[in-house]
Amino acid sequence: MTKKKIVLLDGNSLAYRAFFALPPLTNEHGVHTNAVYGFTMMLQNILAEEKPTHMLVAWDAGKTTFRHKTFTEYKGGRQKTPSELSEQFPYIRKLLTAYNIAQYELDAYEADDIIGTLSKTGNEENFEVVVISGDKDLTQLVTDHTTVRITRKGITDTEEYTPAHILEKYGIEPLQIIDMMGLMGDPSDNIPGVPGVGEKTALKLLKEYGSIENVYKSLDQITAKKLNENLTNNEEQAFMSKELATVELNAPITIEIDELNYDGPDMEKLTSIYKELSFKTLLEKIAPAEANEPQEIIEVTIVTEITEELLADEMALHIEMMDENYLRADILGISLATEEKTLYIPFAVAKESDVLKKWLQADDKKKYSSDSKAALASMSRFDFAIQGIEFDLLLASYIVNPATTYTDVASIAREFGNMEVQHDEAIYGKGAKKAEPTEEVVAEHASRKAQAIWKLRPIVKEKLKDYGQFDLYHDLELPLASILGKMESTGVKTNKETLLEIGKELSAKIIDLESIIYEIAGEKFNVNSPKQLGVILFEKMGLTPIKKTKTGYSTAADVLEKLESEHEIISHILNYRQLAKLNSTYIVGLSKEIHDDGKIHTRFQQALTQTGRLSSINPNLQNIPVRLEEGRKIRAAFVPSEPGWLLFTADYSQIELRVLAHISQDEKLIEAFREGADIHTRTAADVFGVEIDEVTSEMRQSSKAVNFGIIYGISDYGLSQSLNITRKEAAAFISAYLESFPGVKQYMDDIVSEAKLKGFVTTLMNRRRYLPEITSSNFNIRGFAERTAMNTPIQGSAADIIKKAMIDMAARLETEGLKTRMLLQVHDELIFEAPEDEIERLKLIVPEVMESAIALDVPLKVDWEFGTSWYDTK
Repeated sequence: MTKKKIVLLDGNSLAYRAFFALPPLTNEHGVHTNAVYGFTMMLQNILAEEKPTHMLVAWDAGKTTFRHKTFTEYKGGRQKTPSELSEQFPYIRKLLTAYNIAQYELDAYEADDIIGTLSKTGNEENFEVVVISGDKDLTQLVTDHTTVRITRKGITDTEEYTPAHILEKYGIEPLQIIDMMGLMGDPSDNIPGVPGVGEKTALKLLKEYGSIENVYKSLDQITAKKLNENLTNNEEQAFMSKELATVELNAPITIEIDELNYDGPDMEKLTSIYKELSFKTLLEKIAPAEANEPQEIIEVTIVTEITEELLADEMALHIEMMDENYLRADILGISLATEEKTLYIPFAVAKESDVLKKWLQADDKKKYSSDSKAALASMSRFDFAIQGIEFDLLLASYIVNPATTYTDVASIAREFGNMEVQHDEAIYGKGAKKAEPTEEVVAEHASRKAQAIWKLRPIVKEKLKDYGQFDLYHDLELPLASILGKMESTGVKTNKETLLEIGKELSAKIIDLESIIYEIAGEKFNVNSPKQLGVILFEKMGLTPIKKTKTGYSTAADVLEKLESEHEIISHILNYRQLAKLNSTYIVGLSKEIHDDGKIHTRFQQALTQTGRLSSINPNLQNIPVRLEEGRKIRAAFVPSEPGWLLFTADYSQIELRVLAHISQDEKLIEAFREGADIHTRTAADVFGVEIDEVTSEMRQSSKAVNFGIIYGISDYGLSQSLNITRKEAAAFISAYLESFPGVKQYMDDIVSEAKLKGFVTTLMNRRRYLPEITSSNFNIRGFAERTAMNTPIQGSAADIIKKAMIDMAARLETEGLKTRMLLQVHDELIFEAPEDEIERLKLIVPEVMESAIALDVPLKVDWEFGTSWYDTK
């Protein structure tokens, strides 16, 4: 018979660990996900290692517990939970529900007390008990049947506490942990202990006298004068501290241990939340394919010879590929459909057909595509041009419901109730298991997609019109798709030799920095090891420790930045880390992405973000770091593809702040932009109440952080981290800003009210973002939705403006007969390559076109540069 094992998790502790162990992460909807993701990884690791028969996650019920009656300052001084973490707790609970893991909280008690009570019951009922937490207080629960695992490094490393381990580590028994905490206190819980008594002294006393009670019975034997004095003067505090540190083993819980059996997750619910949070890697592991059988038999003609009679004046068009990267993937075939017929043309037949090429190029032959950009870019590799695309199912569906990430035609079809199409993975498999099925299977699969396009077009088109979004789709997104497809096909010339040369320079600098660090430290050590670095900085060199982890001193970037003024070694370490990341991520990473034509062909994701912003992948060229000179130098590898040509860049200046001024109608902001004032200096003068010429660089920097932070819904926590100030100071700064700009404050209040009334917010071009959480009874979820309501119209409108500029710019280049090519869009910046003799013309028409893309109540401003590489344009 399998021994029963119960695993008890400290929910709050593990959530905090996950949040601070991982960098900030958000899904495409803007929801913070690092804590949920880290918690999930912990959970998976625990389940795999422990294989529990019973399981429970205990939560703290609130700020006030029975311990506060003993000591009102218990846990006092703790910082407020960051809103970026608070908003993730509901998702963690939802995740646990999907895993079928019981959760419990109890008014006036802490998670520790629930865990302690159940561990005691587990011991009595012959369970093997495993407790997992970041709180060492719980090591007092260790017995021969109860193991406590304390999280240490990252999200998976733990230290296992057994009676033998505690004896070896501390030289005491598990229950004496309570006495140790009573003597030394616990700053994290604001348990005072005895002043002057640390862990070393506490353990010495306990090894000699056994308990706090015996220590006080033996005060006359303690000869160290100061210690005796401290113990004598703080006797009441010592016993109170022991009481506070004692985990309650008889909490009045109403749940029985037999109710906590664990039988595995609800896969349907788990799949749903993984999708909601965009945990794609995790999702692939549990739901590689949803192989629903199609409902109807379809008739498909596999074409061996293409004639004009086969091709109609309007047809659904789908290009079938096994891989989502259409810039590299082989084309298997082309499926075409009307109401009356469905055709599948193997690509070997298609690429030899002049009839098909002529039909595809005919602007008066209407094509309804599943993904027009992918169709245009993939076919251009084989010298096929496509004109007359009148419908794009992906873009239309995305605009109707931007909250859904569509992975293939099947996911779109199912959104609108069409279950005829199978997911691609059901046909081709995935990863190493991918295999091309027979031509008949591919023909049917591709043809079902073409049929779905034909059937869904009138349905989705009608929704666009109902929502007042047809113009956004037809006049903005659809024409932009062909421009992006052309940009992707064109690519940007990338000099691999330059990249490798920059890599050599970085490697040399990294080695030099390593030598400097060793020399300052007085010894060699692993700079990449937080543990070894912590010993060097805080023990050997005596720097001030700011934060401790379970394994030692924190050497995270935010900690080191605060210590930069204390010692010269810190700046060298920070620089070392930055250069090492640049070398591995960008030099090596970009080198692998250069195609045979010597260019990088990034893919622009047009139907992903809820704000409408474009993103790029394979590789992400929007994310090359430019704050460091070494990062900027990476742009030197991007050059014109023709001799005698130059790169020309143009970017909007402070476009989101200008949009904020227009939308909020704040008089001060509008006036500042109309006068051409430095907006950050003007803001600083207003917020700090000084004259313009009295604004210091620090004031301007703070105001800049708030200006841009307001756009992104920054919290006091986020601003405090950005400016290295307290959360109280950050909150006061935000408050002062909103007082100085009442129009902005009024806009924020109004847009939240509007979102609650309508359930969505819109951009200037009527792009919607739905916010069902705006009326949630959960404060954290509602708060996130409110911040989203405030910033989406600003971010989304800025995204729409540059898209409009790209369309207008492409038309202007064609009208003027210029050879200039648009290559990249990087947030608010456009990058072109042009013959040198066209540069003077670009200086005039690019700002003209971009600044007139939309009429705002403040002027749009565009800055331009040109040079022999992307680096030279800055």
